[in-house]
Amino acid sequence: MGGMGAGGGGRGARVGARDEEVQRAINAASPKIPDLGKRIMKLFRPYLWPIVATIVFVLVTAAISVWPPLLTQRIFDEGLFPADGSGVHLRHLTVLLAVMVGLLVASSLIGIVQTYLTAKVGNRVMGDLRVQLFDHLQEMELAFFTRTKTGVIQSRLANDVGGVANVLTNTVTSVVGNTVTVIASFITMLVLSLPLTLIALCLMPILVLVQRRVGQVRARIATETQESLSEMTAITQETLGVSGILLAKSFGRQQDEARRYAEENSRQITLQVRQQMTGKWFFALVQVFVSILPALIYLLSGLLIVHGQASISAGILVAFTAVQSRLLMPMMSLLRLALDLQTSGALFARIFEYLDLKPSIVDAPDAHAVNAAKVGLIEFDHVSFRYPDATADERPTIDDVTFTVRPGEFVAFVGPSGSGKTTIGYLLSRFHEAGSGSVRFAGDDVRALTQASLVEHIGIVSQQSYLFHDTINANLRYAQPAATDADLREACRQANILTTIEGFPSGFNTVVGEQGYRLSGGERQRLAIARVILKDAPVLLLDEATSALDTVSERIVQQALDEASKDRTTVAIAHRLSTVAHADRIYVLEQGRIVESGTHHELVELGGLYAKLYAEQAAIDQA
Repeated sequence: MGGMGAGGGGRGARVGARDEEVQRAINAASPKIPDLGKRIMKLFRPYLWPIVATIVFVLVTAAISVWPPLLTQRIFDEGLFPADGSGVHLRHLTVLLAVMVGLLVASSLIGIVQTYLTAKVGNRVMGDLRVQLFDHLQEMELAFFTRTKTGVIQSRLANDVGGVANVLTNTVTSVVGNTVTVIASFITMLVLSLPLTLIALCLMPILVLVQRRVGQVRARIATETQESLSEMTAITQETLGVSGILLAKSFGRQQDEARRYAEENSRQITLQVRQQMTGKWFFALVQVFVSILPALIYLLSGLLIVHGQASISAGILVAFTAVQSRLLMPMMSLLRLALDLQTSGALFARIFEYLDLKPSIVDAPDAHAVNAAKVGLIEFDHVSFRYPDATADERPTIDDVTFTVRPGEFVAFVGPSGSGKTTIGYLLSRFHEAGSGSVRFAGDDVRALTQASLVEHIGIVSQQSYLFHDTINANLRYAQPAATDADLREACRQANILTTIEGFPSGFNTVVGEQGYRLSGGERQRLAIARVILKDAPVLLLDEATSALDTVSERIVQQALDEASKDRTTVAIAHRLSTVAHADRIYVLEQGRIVESGTHHELVELGGLYAKLYAEQAAIDQA
């Protein structure tokens, strides 16, 4: 529908709004979010059996991973260097090596199946989350989209959901596999040598504490990074669309837009580097610890043996160092996963922040369909409305408006810009909710009707009707997917565009381009009218459908609108008064109130606001 504009506050306002949103998201990403972990786990519930199978495979793999170190001890102590000094037992050595190789091969094969299951579950969960978010946004009221940048919404769907992909894909196997491996390795180490086990685990508590602090820092940086990505997506959507490019070129602002993008890109690079580097020193410390621990174990083993504190064979020592490496690496993986979970928690918080938004306009529990017998009857009863972002001292956009449109009537609303004309259409379609009073459609308050039933009975033609970057055929069938080719041709004939379409080399298969820019303004409007005709709604809402057209195009489109209005109740919101001079009744709005009403001739003779506006437009047309 037409422009419901709110003035911009410049680049400073944009930055301020962005900073406020960043802080809000950071606060949302804090541990105060209730049941965040439970909500994440709930995403996996539909895939319980694949997850169970994955866990079984992980347990089997973890169990297998414990045996090679134990076999290593036997290979050394029984096969290569028997304690009785009898020399190498080749047959026994061969059996032990064959068992070790068989276990490693089995582990690798199970790992392939495990990887397939985790990838499938993780990507399915991510896809479900993306669809769930998209479906929820479809239910949001129009006001949400007028106050939120399209690029920010796109970023939530793409960047935020994509940012948690790795966690969704690898969390189950990493947690289960590494936890089981750590426990099994720990038990094995205890069996091999208690003193060496105590030495190997002495620094673990410190590593866990440091990891938690690193994770908190990374979570904050991750939130800022995603906000920066949102801003970059918004800039791209605003400036690289057809309308944005035309605006930039018209005012010679390409370099300014490129500079704005470069500045945000520089900020994004800085945040990405910070995110990558945060914790690197921690893992470097862990890596050093892992690297020097075998040497430390060898040294302490020697001291224990020299002082007679322990009896440690070569096989035990080799097996122990092999096991402790199997223990420390999974622990590192768990620490790294804990960091990823803390980082992803910020992204999940942003996703759930949108999922937790409650649409302000919803069907009542007892909502019912439109009464077909009374369709066409429209009543506004002392309706007032102000937009949610309006300040308390601002006047209402619609102020105590009362009128009735009877079935089959053509009623028009005119008035100066900002008088509330377009808002009348929004309230009728229940795109916004009246603040007070009652909007009734077919005898029922619109709040008592299902939204789907209400919109089904209203066909809307706005000043800037949206066309997809697709064929004429596809754009028309958006209104009626089951329409036949004959239906399409008849709708286009009534909209006065059939001859034009048939003149295109590809006819109905002509691609209209982004927002229909390959068509003229008049052709876009007539195609939009054909689409509404194809919908065949009994009530037609025309929101300044010809105000942006030249005189010739306006006349052609007006003929199409007159054809479409036949046998329908029509509510026209008009800027050009000549287009509604034949209306059954005209309401004149000023500052949100109806100040005059009557036919064109009655209002001209009245000599009030309508007569003044009509005279001004007539003078402009004659000039």
